[in-house]
Amino acid sequence: MKKLLLLLICLFAAFGSLQAQKKTRILFLLDGSGSMYAKMQTETRISAAKRLLSNMVDSLRAVPDLEIALRIYGHRSPSSAQDCRDTRLEVPFSPGNHDEMLGVIRDLTPKGTTLIAYSLQEAAYDFPKEDNVRNVIILITDGLEECSGDPCAISEALQRQGVVLKPFIIGLGGDPSFLNFYDCVGRYFDASTEGEFETILGVVVSQAINETTCQVNLLDINGRALETNVNMTFYDKRSKKAIHNFIHTMNDRGVPDTLTVDPSFVYDIQVHTVPPVYKNNVTLVPGRHNIIAIDAPQGFLSLKVDGVTAYPDLQAIVRRKGETQTLIVQDFNRNQKYIVGRYDLEILTLPRIFLYNVSIDQTKTTLINIPQPGKLQIIGNQEYFGAIYQTKGNMLEWVCDINNTQKRQIITLQPGKYKFIYRSAKVTKTYMTVEKTFEITSGNSTQLSLY
Repeated sequence: MKKLLLLLICLFAAFGSLQAQKKTRILFLLDGSGSMYAKMQTETRISAAKRLLSNMVDSLRAVPDLEIALRIYGHRSPSSAQDCRDTRLEVPFSPGNHDEMLGVIRDLTPKGTTLIAYSLQEAAYDFPKEDNVRNVIILITDGLEECSGDPCAISEALQRQGVVLKPFIIGLGGDPSFLNFYDCVGRYFDASTEGEFETILGVVVSQAINETTCQVNLLDINGRALETNVNMTFYDKRSKKAIHNFIHTMNDRGVPDTLTVDPSFVYDIQVHTVPPVYKNNVTLVPGRHNIIAIDAPQGFLSLKVDGVTAYPDLQAIVRRKGETQTLIVQDFNRNQKYIVGRYDLEILTLPRIFLYNVSIDQTKTTLINIPQPGKLQIIGNQEYFGAIYQTKGNMLEWVCDINNTQKRQIITLQPGKYKFIYRSAKVTKTYMTVEKTFEITSGNSTQLSLY
């Protein structure tokens, strides 16, 4: 026990040097069902559980900012009763309750059935409502659910509501099917022998006490951790649910800031750059400071219009080079960060401007300037059907239709030569189609009379 106490104190002190410790509450959820009388090696499972848990409770007296509690299930009704409500908080959270807990553990006599889901559900009410506290459940069991409950759903609900971190489960007996069953409930540890049980219990408690931290190094093109100010989402690889969201920040020493995370998940990390970058299968060492390196080199794209723009809200569609999927629609007269690479732009002018193979380089700003547009004023005394075209070689390329419900209208166009082909709405003869050629120059207005 002295060795275990020394280990816990050393781990706690080492972590305390990294950052201030907030309060932790650990609820021990102990299996008191009849199957706990089965043998491990030299003693029964319940005997080993009572001995080792008592040693652990006694050793935790010296740990600051820690409160513990004990809930037991399957210990009041005989197994023949199949009592699926046989769970009770025997020792609630309070400072200095170690002797009370030791007495309850000493007097425990297993009897009944295994009701894990309902016990987890009730455990949610065992934690006092208090902000900035880490609530942890450590489940010690030798069996699977026997009451038709769904421990996975209950555990997920507890985590989603922020009641507890993903539970720790210590499985006694070495049944290989336990791992698959408890994988969705929490972080599972298998203890086949008394020695394994003692070691695992120490590791689990130290992980529960010591917060796991990490820093995400967003690397530039030269491998330096200089990229920042972007959101990162940590997903649970199994369920695909978002567990953490962080806006990446540099601390006052100019290095990526330290994050506190739940180490019980295997993470897929998405960095919400444009386009996003990913790092999958990230496993954290519990109770330690972890460094996660992700390549995220970025540069800027700046979109400008020469002169005094006549566009109220001009935008450009940005795609990866050679791809059709839209990455982002960028507003003009602003800068946007992109991952270093090459991109295709479709600028939503009339007519549209297509720019291909635009290079974005590390920490540099790529400037795209387009000519200032001009205006076409169409003046008529009736309604018309028609459209504006540009000549490309021997072909006409459609630019836009006119609004045939308006006799007068103004259209903003890029500089160039155009052709307007139209017919009066009142005319029923196709040969009375009219063609007019005109030119648009930057910053000027061109009038087209249809009389």
